[in-house]
Amino acid sequence: MISDQDAHWMRLALAEAQEAARAGEVPVGAIVVKDGQVIATGRNAPVEGHDPTAHAEIVALRAAAQRLGNYRLDGCSLYVTLEPCAMCSGAMLHARLARVVYGAADPKTGAAGSVLNLFAHAEINHQTQVQGGVLSEECGGLLSGFFRQRRHQQRVEALARHPLRDDALRTPDAAFAHLPGYPWAPHYLSDLPSLAGLRLHYLDEGPRDAPLTWLCLHGNPTWSYLYRRMLPTLLAAGHRVVAPDLIGFGKSDKPKKETAHQFEWHRQVLLELIERLDLRRVVLVVQDWGGILGLTLPMAMPDRFEGLLVMNTLLATGDAPLPSGCVDWRAMCREKPLYGVGRLLSRACPHLMPAECAAYDAPFPDKGYRAALRAFPERVPAASDDPGAALSRAARHFWQHQWTGRSLMVVGAQDPVLGLSTMQALQQTIRACPAPVVLPQAGHFVQEHGEAVAAQAVEYFAH
Repeated sequence: MISDQDAHWMRLALAEAQEAARAGEVPVGAIVVKDGQVIATGRNAPVEGHDPTAHAEIVALRAAAQRLGNYRLDGCSLYVTLEPCAMCSGAMLHARLARVVYGAADPKTGAAGSVLNLFAHAEINHQTQVQGGVLSEECGGLLSGFFRQRRHQQRVEALARHPLRDDALRTPDAAFAHLPGYPWAPHYLSDLPSLAGLRLHYLDEGPRDAPLTWLCLHGNPTWSYLYRRMLPTLLAAGHRVVAPDLIGFGKSDKPKKETAHQFEWHRQVLLELIERLDLRRVVLVVQDWGGILGLTLPMAMPDRFEGLLVMNTLLATGDAPLPSGCVDWRAMCREKPLYGVGRLLSRACPHLMPAECAAYDAPFPDKGYRAALRAFPERVPAASDDPGAALSRAARHFWQHQWTGRSLMVVGAQDPVLGLSTMQALQQTIRACPAPVVLPQAGHFVQEHGEAVAAQAVEYFAH
């Protein structure tokens, strides 16, 4: 039961939170009450003060201690609009507050019951009474409104930095909210010469001077989300990981017309990205179209590449028939151009959760966003004079005769598009490439079994 008195004091804390919002800080406010009198107030100020400890509660505690001339705040109650974090909860216990009252719960960092409860430990030599949920809707609404406005402002600023071309679409950011297993910050470029203003999204994690940089290229119809199971292991090894979304996929812009998607143009975008980010000591990680394009990159800049991790892909040289599974895939895409990407992944990888399958659908909210999905199957070079075929033949010569790095091949045995024989033929093309590591349970999307793949790759390329 919430008392009128508690509601009264919480409204004063809300007034402090509103002042924080006006100052551009996360809107959290606090007051300290003793004997029916407000003796101190505080609002969030870490940005203003360049101080990570300047949470509203800490500011209020400091002011109360100065007012009383004592760091012990016996008989005092602290009211705060958001459930306190571990730092603030610890300070409250040290201050020996009699009571802590908070408004909105914090499911991410709350230390008064949401994530953990520091106040519930009887072993601590002081016990502070805690009550939550006082004016929780008002307190939570202030926070939600603040972050909603901040996201809107970020979108406006992003659009100003990367204006959307009239001939392209951009999947709304909301489509990518709460993706399971994909916590990494987005990075964008739109000023590469070949992009001509289109916005390219990429992940870039780990130290810039890392001993290895893993350049992870996805295929069709996936995006960088495909690498989420591999990234943690690669990053834990102290390495850098760069995972771009090809134009037309993921968080990158999506030209409206299929004719925008040409082999040599996509390749040039990747070459310019490597130059712009100055990637060195690179292990090239490829699968599907990531290999069709990516296997043509090292011959243009061999000094940047040290390793190759190749999974279920091919060099489409145009002087040999495409695998029957690839031909069947092209036919299916023609017949069913609106196939569900998430549904496809769920059939190929039965262990995926529904939310993970939905993440693969996220870039394509309607058919207007699917030009790349329609174009890419038809862009696989099938004849010797097809665009990209000559480049692929030159790449074949490079891998046979000039490649000096280490190589590792991992194959999904259940792949209906590129069978084991296709991968064995590619293995024979790559100089000094060991026999493939075959994953019996994996299909075309090997990265969905990526934890084991990444662990083996880190060990292999470390030597």
